[in-house]
Parts: sequence; structure tokens; C-alpha cells
Amino acid sequence: MIEIFTEIDSVRLNFSDNGKWMVNLAIAVIMFGVALDLKLDDFKKILKTPRPVIVGVVSQFLVMPLITFLFALSLRDFITPTIGLGMILVAACPGGNISNFICSLSKGNVALSVSLTAFSSLGGLLLTPFNFAFWGNLYMHFATNETSALVRSLEVDPISVLQTILLILGLPLALGILFSTRFPKLTERISFWIKRLSITIFIGMIAVIFGANFELFTRYIQYIFLIVLVHNALALMAGYNLAKVFRLEKRDRKTIAIETGIQNSGLALALLFNPNVFPSDMTIGGMTFIAAWWGVWHIVSGLAISSVWSGTLSKRAFKGLIPIRVR
Repeated sequence: MIEIFTEIDSVRLNFSDNGKWMVNLAIAVIMFGVALDLKLDDFKKILKTPRPVIVGVVSQFLVMPLITFLFALSLRDFITPTIGLGMILVAACPGGNISNFICSLSKGNVALSVSLTAFSSLGGLLLTPFNFAFWGNLYMHFATNETSALVRSLEVDPISVLQTILLILGLPLALGILFSTRFPKLTERISFWIKRLSITIFIGMIAVIFGANFELFTRYIQYIFLIVLVHNALALMAGYNLAKVFRLEKRDRKTIAIETGIQNSGLALALLFNPNVFPSDMTIGGMTFIAAWWGVWHIVSGLAISSVWSGTLSKRAFKGLIPIRVR
């Protein structure tokens, strides 16, 4: 098995700026649909009761890297250090923007989700480099008793982060809230179809990400799949149970679980493909493969968990297709 992961370390994935902007545009459209169900009063409630935000930040920037470190360390005899560091890099990144859409589908607290995404994106300017350096060095010490040049001093571009928050998150949200406020009757009529369109776009994003590296994914995915699946499941469970420990209501538990389990793997890939951060002569295939498959898998797992939490899951019975309400 270790030989396969060593081979994966030498892989170079396709990652273009055009593809990245297409995904960002799709997210902006999705966020407009999410905003149709939001009101300004939802954010005022968040300010009055900040405990869910605090729990969410702790889950995102402390619990997520900690469980990732422990999980990667438990696999040290089966994976290469590059694979482990890829897991830690993903965990060090802030929550992904698609978490707001998943939260909306799951009937979670969307205002809390948006607040956590915005905070984690800004906080990630400092906390992402710190967490990667701290947990990465700690992992290398316990896993190999060595240091590694792969544990880099990350340079997160603040302009890029602000553009993401304003253009992909802030502007579509503001337009959606304004539209629903000015045209409430029209919003009621189109909301259903906007959500269906959003799901279609969302599934299309999976196809785009997967299709760009189809041959490489089909060759190596069987070795990466289980690692990312368990990693993602641990993150979702940790977020939900931490919120449960602090006695948050179920809507907030679902939201914090999603914010912890949906990572900005696009940022991880952007860092990995930045020659000023990771020079092109570095062997980082394992890190990029982990980050790329996270980008696909957390969409799949997010859609799956939202179908359960929203109560719209249908199961095939022995005789015919019978809708079942999940409570």
C-alpha cells in the first residue's frame, strides 16, 4: 500500500484558473438562491446570542485540526507523510462557501452558517498558516521523527480572500435579501425553481471537478476514497457533537457540523499550485490528490446528509418507491 501512495505523491493534477472561476460563478448563483430565504432579522438574532458562533469557530479552527492530526497519526504506518500533510492542510483551511447552500438544504441556521463562513474566511488569513505549521510539524515529529520541507510558511492572499467574501458571498446574499424584500410574492413563486436550479448547478460542479482529472481519479481513487470519507465523517460528527455538548438547538448543531465538515479545499489547491508557496520541484501529489478529492466528496456527502436532515429522503421498499419522512 505504501508503494501506491508513494506513486500518488508524484502525480500532477490539472487545476486551471478558468475552471476555478466557473466554480466560483456557480457558487454565486447558488448563494443568491440561498439568500431568498434569509431576512436581516436572522443576523440580528446571531448578534444577540453569540454562543453558536463561538462554538462554531472553536469547532472549525481547533477541533477539526486536532481530530485530523490524530487520524493522520493513526494511519502513519499505511500512508506517506505527504498524504498526512494533505489532510492537515485541508483541515487548516476555513469552511467552504458551499456550506451555506448545504445548510439551506438541511434546514439549518443559514444566518449562522453565513456568519461562520465570513468569519472563518477572514480568520483563516492568520489561522490557516498557523494551524498548518503547528499541526504539520507536530505530525511530522510523531509520525517520522523528522522535519519536512513540505511544512511551508503559507502565504494566504488577503485580496483573494476579500474578493471571495464580497463577490461570491456578500454580493449574491445582499441581492437575494433585497430581491425577496422588494418582491415577496415573486420570490414565493420562483423560490422552488431557484432551489432546483441550484441543485442542478451543484451536481454539475461535481462533474466539472471530477472530469478535469478523470483518468487520474479512476486510477487512484480507490486508495484515497476511504481516507477522505472517514476524515469527512469525523469532521461532521465532531461539529455536531461539540454543539450538542454546549446544548445548542438542533438547527445550530446541523449548521456547525456542516461548517466543520465542508472545507475550502479550493484554497488548499490554490496554495498547492502557487509556486511561491510550494515550488514546482516539490513532490506534493499526495497533498493535491487529497485536497482535490475533498472538493468532490464534501459536495456528495453534503447533499446526502442534507437529504436526511431535511426530511425528504426516499428509500426503495420491496414493492415500489415509497417516500419516507425522516425525523
